[in-house]
Formats: sequence, C-alpha cells, structure tokens
Amino acid sequence: MASGWDSAWIDFSKGLGAPIGAAIAGSRDFIDEAWRWKQRLGGSMRQAGICAAASVYALDHHVDRLADDHANAGALARGLSQIAGIDVQQPETNLVFFNPDGAGVSGEKLVAELRQRGVLLATMDGRIRACTHLDVTADMIEETLGLVREIVRGA
Repeated sequence: MASGWDSAWIDFSKGLGAPIGAAIAGSRDFIDEAWRWKQRLGGSMRQAGICAAASVYALDHHVDRLADDHANAGALARGLSQIAGIDVQQPETNLVFFNPDGAGVSGEKLVAELRQRGVLLATMDGRIRACTHLDVTADMIEETLGLVREIVRGA
C-alpha cells in the first residue's frame, strides 16, 4: 500500500482502540530528522512504554475487527445515499465523506444538530466526515441514519 511513498504512518488509536500511539516508517535519514523535530517540539514522553503496550495489545487483538469498522462505514454510506439530496463518496476505509446540501440542510447545521443528539461528526473541506471505529456499533449507525433522516425532513 505504501510503495508509492517515501514514508508511512500508522495510528493505533480510533480503529485499533489504543488510547494513544503511532508508528512512522521511512529511510534512516527521514527517521533521524523526524526524531530531531519530535525532540525540538517537546515530544519526549517518559511513559512511552505504557503507550507502546497499549499499541501492541491493539495490534494483537483488534486488527481483525477493523473489518467491522469498514462494514459499518459501508452501511452508513449506503444509508446516507438513500436519503434524497445527500451526496456520498463511497468509502474505501472507515471514513465516510458526504455533503447534505442537496437535501436542503448545510453541513454545519447537520453536524450541529447531530452533536446535540450525541453524534459527533466534523465538517472538512465543505463535506461532513464520519469515522467508524472500535466504539461505533452497527446499532449506532442505524440510529445515526434515523437522526439524519429526521433532521433532513425538518429542514
């Protein structure tokens, strides 16, 4: 997947469920430079071992369940695309991007209304970004779709 790039980053939070942690890969020169910048910017963490342990646990126990995140993202995208006026970009991962403007509600308004109902999404480049992860269930996807339909009907 990363053959076209000179560096790669993997985050162990969200989908993998670690509270914090990431790994970066690249040439020795790149890693040396990244290490220097990390130190300059205050990135010297004394408790890194506990973060590493959580990341190792996530890699050992949560990789297979990433398929659940991708299935939930697919279900969200399918459900959103069935709401008239919502333009959905089909997801390749656990991220779903969509634009509700055609349904008569702005992205900012939809995000604000969903936030009041406990659903946290974000606007990004004029679109809404939804991220499915370890803490998002299939039932939550269905609930979110119902809330979006309700908000769009009231627009």
